[in-house]
Amino acid sequence: MLLETLVSASEAVQATPKRRQKIGRLAECLRAAGGDAAICVAFLCGDLRQGKLGIGYGTLQAARPERGADHATLSLGEVDAQFDALAHTQGKGSKGERARRLRQLLTRATEREQRFLLRLVTGELRQGALEGILLEAVAEASAVPAAALRRAVMFAGDLRQVATSVLSEGPAALSQFRLELFQPVRPMLAQTASDLDEALAQLGEASGEYKLDGARVQIHKSDGEVRIYSRQLNDITSSMPEVVALAQNVPARQLVLDGEVAALTPEGRPLPFQVTMRRFGRKLQVAEQQAELPLSVFLFDVLHRDGQDLVDTSYFDRLAHLDSVTPSDSSAWRTVPRLIRPTQSELSEFAGRALAAGHEGVMVKSLGAEYQAGRRGASWLKVKPVHTLDLVVLAAEWGSGRRKGWLSNLHLGARDPEAGGFVMLGKTFKGLTDTLLDYQTAELLKREISRDAYTVYVKPELVVEIAFDGLQASPHYPAGLALRFARVRRYRPDKSADSADTIETVRRLHQPAQSAARAEPGL
Repeated sequence: MLLETLVSASEAVQATPKRRQKIGRLAECLRAAGGDAAICVAFLCGDLRQGKLGIGYGTLQAARPERGADHATLSLGEVDAQFDALAHTQGKGSKGERARRLRQLLTRATEREQRFLLRLVTGELRQGALEGILLEAVAEASAVPAAALRRAVMFAGDLRQVATSVLSEGPAALSQFRLELFQPVRPMLAQTASDLDEALAQLGEASGEYKLDGARVQIHKSDGEVRIYSRQLNDITSSMPEVVALAQNVPARQLVLDGEVAALTPEGRPLPFQVTMRRFGRKLQVAEQQAELPLSVFLFDVLHRDGQDLVDTSYFDRLAHLDSVTPSDSSAWRTVPRLIRPTQSELSEFAGRALAAGHEGVMVKSLGAEYQAGRRGASWLKVKPVHTLDLVVLAAEWGSGRRKGWLSNLHLGARDPEAGGFVMLGKTFKGLTDTLLDYQTAELLKREISRDAYTVYVKPELVVEIAFDGLQASPHYPAGLALRFARVRRYRPDKSADSADTIETVRRLHQPAQSAARAEPGL
């Protein structure tokens, strides 16, 4: 397949805001990929199969020839082979050799292909092909139901792997993707509800649970072997030996458990999220950290037990399995406090107890829901007394005065799964301590893709939790909405941009406020 074919599809996807047209154009490109399916899927995801090449923006610009080739001749296979060579160029003189190879590649590319390749290598390729859209395009191109493909991705943890298999081998390839011990499953996520009444009305028969300020973990056990995975499916087993020891003593031979870990005060109150996160990915001085910050495990779901996969059973049935492997007298290994089928008054009182205990709020979960990766179906809803959203940093402005030298004012965006990309909702420089300013300046500069005199534009990767007092109509932003009194609560290094809140969630939060305003006398 010629690179030109993929570039044309990418440009067409960027040019249209219509989801259906995006899916159709991507599906057409995928069908044409043939044996280059793996490369095609990676490029459409904005990724390289080789990972990061370690080539800076300046080197790329310096390697770009003054003009492009007159005709498109590059194939995807040739481009991928050059990226392989670049990835393996190491040692003395490697910088010059990389620049030579890169210039050689770009000389053969047309100007359109050059722009595409430069953006691909820098991670700047935002073409509206977010995973949800690309997944549906793969389903259309391979003639498989999107639900079946989505299920396979949940088990594999990687759309590229599933897409490559199904495009190369056909629908039968999906049978190889199933729940397997020590292969982490993509987690089920919650959407936001404006209040408890809305959550109960939407879900019907439900469970109310404490919403903890902890860190998500997935625990796999087979006999004496235990592995622990983070929200982003990274293996973090070595950093939390006490959790491993607790899991080894659970009365079950095989388990896949979903929950959170949290560091607690001696009185049992949760310490701030950032404190708990100090334990994640730790490789050195683990024993010292364990003694200083022991972790407690709070479980809320079970996906597999002793040879039985449970993802397709109801949440109510999964809770029975969970209770059978969780002792009632343990302070370090327990289920999240919950109420089954609470009334509105019972749930309100329950939420008050959760807040009094130092937790964030409550989760309301449909008792009939199967386990589905992501936020599909809105079967889990979170309700907090202070509105918060997980947004993505799109850019940041340099500070002035005392903040000179720091990136300060953040440009915030919500994920747009329909059109692809991110929709800006406003800016904020509030809530930033010196520690956070240090952190965000370093992390954002690592993700820089361009800048002007005042602003650094970055890859949309860094997720930040934003508290706000409300939403208001605004002609200044593409979504027509802006955050009121937004302030930074914390960064979420445990989350990827794909798990940020969507613009649809933001619009739903705005609707109750609009209804209340219309109901006010005189408005």
